[in-house]
Amino acid sequence: MSMIRRPIGIFDSGVGGLTVARFIFSYLPERPVVYFGDTAHVPYGSRSRRELIVFGERIISFLLKLGAEVIVAACNTSSSVSLPVLKKRFSVPIIGMIEPGVRAALKATREKRIGVIATEATVNSGSFRRAFEAFDPEVQVYQQACPLFVPLVESGKVDTEEARQAAFAYLKPLQEVGIDTLVLGCTHYPFLTPVLQEVLGPEVRIVDPAEEVVRELVKALGNGCGEHQGDCPERQEHRFFASGPTTSFYTLGKRLFGEFPFTVEQVNLDHSEGESTISWIMLPGNSQPGLEGGN
Repeated sequence: MSMIRRPIGIFDSGVGGLTVARFIFSYLPERPVVYFGDTAHVPYGSRSRRELIVFGERIISFLLKLGAEVIVAACNTSSSVSLPVLKKRFSVPIIGMIEPGVRAALKATREKRIGVIATEATVNSGSFRRAFEAFDPEVQVYQQACPLFVPLVESGKVDTEEARQAAFAYLKPLQEVGIDTLVLGCTHYPFLTPVLQEVLGPEVRIVDPAEEVVRELVKALGNGCGEHQGDCPERQEHRFFASGPTTSFYTLGKRLFGEFPFTVEQVNLDHSEGESTISWIMLPGNSQPGLEGGN
């Protein structure tokens, strides 16, 4: 008798969390995923702490209504700024991006000179610096805010001269201090990895925290289906939601998966006297790149 497994909930400010979903599909192929990209409010990097808490509360509540048993905050800004509050307000496990990224970087570095690129909010929060100091007080950490990167990714401009110029400008200070490892402190940034590696050269290792996050998720779920093969269900449907434009899911999803065969459902999460009201715009099953709903 097969067992229906509850989905893994993932949220991000937009499509960046797809870089985490990619590893979930690989490590936990029988686990359904429900994904929410808050494209109506992207980028999160310039948002206030209060806004990020409100956004996180309503998104997590929505994912829980869809049956999620664990939440992955696949957004470094949310992980840095609002996650401590969100963990207190919800009883389900919520996995963030910061500590997994730090662990992965410490495994990769040779000289303990680590650069972190992230949104302004993540850099200003000091979350990466505190985490590195807790794991290894001797490590040298150099941070750089990259406010142009998320808009570039969301607009699909990941392999353009504009992206290269931004990368040169942002990475120059880190190159000057001699980093040997670079942490991608935003889930949007893996889309820019080829450009970043081109600028940095092969001697600098680029760390994407996503795989380490999913290893932590596997442990939280008791190794998924691996220990109970007889109880695994047939493959269940993944569901994707966005609060705003959906085009980037299709254009960037193709870069990660070769194709993006999923329908993105557009959902507007509003608040009225503290209650979440949901209005749905169901996109056609054969949605094509370029479809955008109107909020």
